[in-house]
Amino acid sequence: MTIVADLKQRRRPGAGLSRYLTTVLAGLLLAATGPLAAESADARWQEIKTSLFGDRAIEDGAEVLGLDTPYRAQDAAVVPITIESKIDQTPDRYIKELYLVIDNNPSPVAAVFHFPGKHSWDALSTRVRVNAYTDLRAIAETNDGRLYMTANFVKASGGCSAPPLKDPGAAAASLGRMKLKMAQEPILGDPVLAQLLIKHPNSSGLQFDQISRQYIPPDFIRSIEVTYNGETVFTV
Repeated sequence: MTIVADLKQRRRPGAGLSRYLTTVLAGLLLAATGPLAAESADARWQEIKTSLFGDRAIEDGAEVLGLDTPYRAQDAAVVPITIESKIDQTPDRYIKELYLVIDNNPSPVAAVFHFPGKHSWDALSTRVRVNAYTDLRAIAETNDGRLYMTANFVKASGGCSAPPLKDPGAAAASLGRMKLKMAQEPILGDPVLAQLLIKHPNSSGLQFDQISRQYIPPDFIRSIEVTYNGETVFTV
C-alpha cells in the first residue's frame, strides 16, 4: 500500500479573521431559540447545498450511510467521527464520492473522499475541528449519480481557533512524518483495518499566536492518495 500526502500552504492575511467573525455571528443566531435559529440553520445549509450540488435532489441516506458523532464533543479541535457504508461496494453500485460537511465551520466542506469503485470499504474514521454548534453531514454520491445524506447535530465550539498544543519547533521537526498501522495481519479476501497517522499541525488560519500577537497562517494537508498494487484505493 502506498500513501502520498500533498502538503500546501494558503496565505490570505486578514481573511481568517473576517471568516471567523462571520462564523461567530452565525453561531450567535443559532444559539437563539425558536423559528429564528431554525431558519438561520436552514439558510446556511441551503447555501452550501446549492454551491455543491445546485438544484439536484438529495435523498434520505439512512439505508446508505451511517454517521457516528458525539452529541457534545470533549474537545472541539479533535472531534471524532465515523462514517459507515451500509451498501456493498460493487462495480455495479458503489459510493463514488463522499462529502463531509460541517455547516457552521468557516470552510464547511471538511473533506471529499473519491472512490474508483475497484475496492470495497466498510467504514472510515477521522477527527475534525468544529467551530460552533452545527449540523454535521455525510453526503454520498453513488455511481448512478444519486445523492444520499445523513446528518447529526454536534455541540462543540471554538475548534477552528483552538491554539496548537505542541511546541512549534517540535512540530516543525516532525512535519510530514507518516505511519501506517495494521490492527492485524491481512487475510486474503477479508477487510483490512488500517490506521494512517500524519504529523502535521493543520493550522486553520484562525489560530492566534499569543507570543507574536499575530494569526498563524493557514498550513494544512490538501490531499491524500492511497494506492494498493499501483491502483488507487481512494483519494481525499
